[in-house]
Amino acid sequence: MAVKIRLARHGRKKRAIYDIVVADARAPRDGKFIEKLGQYNPNVTPAGLVLDNERALHWLMVGALPTDTTRKILSVEGLMYQKHLQVGVVKGAISQEDADKKHTAWVETKTKSREERIANLVSGKADIKKAALAAETKKKEGILAKRAEAEQALIAAAEAEEAAKIAAAAPKVEAVVEETVEAPAATEEAPATEAPEADKE
Repeated sequence: MAVKIRLARHGRKKRAIYDIVVADARAPRDGKFIEKLGQYNPNVTPAGLVLDNERALHWLMVGALPTDTTRKILSVEGLMYQKHLQVGVVKGAISQEDADKKHTAWVETKTKSREERIANLVSGKADIKKAALAAETKKKEGILAKRAEAEQALIAAAEAEEAAKIAAAAPKVEAVVEETVEAPAATEEAPATEAPEADKE
């Protein structure tokens, strides 16, 4: 019987979560399985993973074949490397202590790099959100500035029209005012000239 370590889909549409199961290769994807090893949730950042490492390593050692996705999950968790080291121990190539030391060192380095990647990913998403917000704010400010300019242009055009109407009506009034203003000035000048003559007599 060919045994596979694979994913069984659960959850709602477009928000699937997966069980990591050991199942017969001929069984349906979401059907009967031999043992549940954990759960994988790709919908969150970073992807959520709960895994029984001991049982997963046991099934790998007895010959269960992981599918591509589960192989990647097991590799990230360090189980594929641990299996590789365990095979070396079984063959007598290295001792169990050396294998444990190598595995511990590998896990430490991978954990550090993984934490850095997660931090970069989270900060990258925050930076993208900030940039998008800044771009949208700039776009809105541009739209508001264009609207303000258009309103100012309309106000200026309306003021110009009113000034033109007033200017068209104003010359007639000014001409009448000028004529009336000039006439009293002429009469005022005449008595001024007569007054010095009276002083002479």
